[in-house]
Formats: sequence, C-alpha cells, structure tokens
Amino acid sequence: MQAYLAGFATTMSLIVAIGAQNAFVLRQGLLRRHVFVTCAFCALSDAVLIVAGVLGAGTLAARAPWLMEVMRWGGAAFLIVYGGRALRAAWRGGAGMPTGADSAGLRGTLAILAALTWLNPHVWLDTVVLIGSVATGFGDRAGFAIGAISGSVLFFFALGYGARLLGPLFARPAAWRVLDLCVGIVMIAIAVGLMLSG
Repeated sequence: MQAYLAGFATTMSLIVAIGAQNAFVLRQGLLRRHVFVTCAFCALSDAVLIVAGVLGAGTLAARAPWLMEVMRWGGAAFLIVYGGRALRAAWRGGAGMPTGADSAGLRGTLAILAALTWLNPHVWLDTVVLIGSVATGFGDRAGFAIGAISGSVLFFFALGYGARLLGPLFARPAAWRVLDLCVGIVMIAIAVGLMLSG
C-alpha cells in the first residue's frame, strides 16, 4: 500500500502541471468532443510509458547504478527549473484558458494526441525517467507502477469530464496563478526529495 500511494502521489504531482497535452484534454472537455477517447488515449499511453520506466529503471539500476545517479540528479535539476518556471508564471500572472472551436474529427483528435504525447520530451521525462527513477526506491515496484497508473487514469478522466465545471474558473488568469504556484512548490519539493534520496 505504501508503494501504491507513493506511485499515485508521484504521478499526480507530476501530471498536474498544465502543458500542451493537459491543455488539449481540458479544451476537449470544455468542448465536449471525443472526451472519453481523449482521456483513454492519454491514460493508456501513460500506462505504457510508466511500465517501461519502472521495468527499465529497475534493470538499469542493477546493471549501471551510475546511470541511475545521472537520472536522479538530471531529474532533480529539471524539476527545479520546471518548478522555478511555474513559480515565475505565478508571480507574473498567466493567460486564461485557450478558446476557439475545435474542428478536428476523431482521427484528427487522435493524431494531435499522439503528437502531444509520444513526441513530447516532458511526457517521456515524467513517466520513463522520473517515475522510473523514483520507483527504484521501493521494493514493490509493481505496486508503485499500479499506483502511478491509477493516478494518471484518475487525473485525465477528472480533467476531461470535470472541465465543464472548471471552465468559468480558468477563464480568469488568477486561477492559473494559484495553480502555477502549487505546481512550482510541488516540483521543487520532489526535486529536493530526489537529491536527498541518495
């Protein structure tokens, strides 16, 4: 249960950052277009990448412990920069929710999702590198992976189907500032945890 909860919390803290993929899911939810397919695609993609990260990182940790150190410190550095950017965005104030009609059909939506997910280095870093690295600290890596996947499924479906409720809130820049502040604090806290875990 401890590994499951750690995996769940790790995914939720990483995935909450609003990037291109999450903004697209949010927009699809607001427009109520292909919401289930959009959420399922993102969650399934995350599951594949998380499992690859947990299995790969475990193998690499056994065969090349120095590589895990590089991943740990590289992940911590990225999180500090990412958290700093989120805190800066909170300080300066962000933009409101993207608007405009989305004319893409189902195939177009899937094509956009594939690009935003599989061609996005941040998605790979979050799932394969960071989650995979954190998983090495737990004896029950399967439980950690299941927790991480659960967090992804919950987040994407909550974001997609809850978007209609969040629409009025995120139309105001102040809401994005609060979200950016929370994201920045969480990212830096995870980075500190990674640096102290060695």
